[in-house]
Amino acid sequence: MALIDLLDRLLNGGAVLTGDVVLSIADVDLVHINLRAVIRSITPDNPAPW
Repeated sequence: MALIDLLDRLLNGGAVLTGDVVLSIADVDLVHINLRAVIRSITPDNPAPW
């Protein structure tokens, strides 16, 4: 039950996940990607923005 409670609190408040991916060869950065994701629940009171 603890995992379900954690997910419920996370989705009620929302969360932002961020990360970086860097592809390099011989210490030369070739590709740098920034990743961001917003996770939150969608209810009839708070519909999706799209």
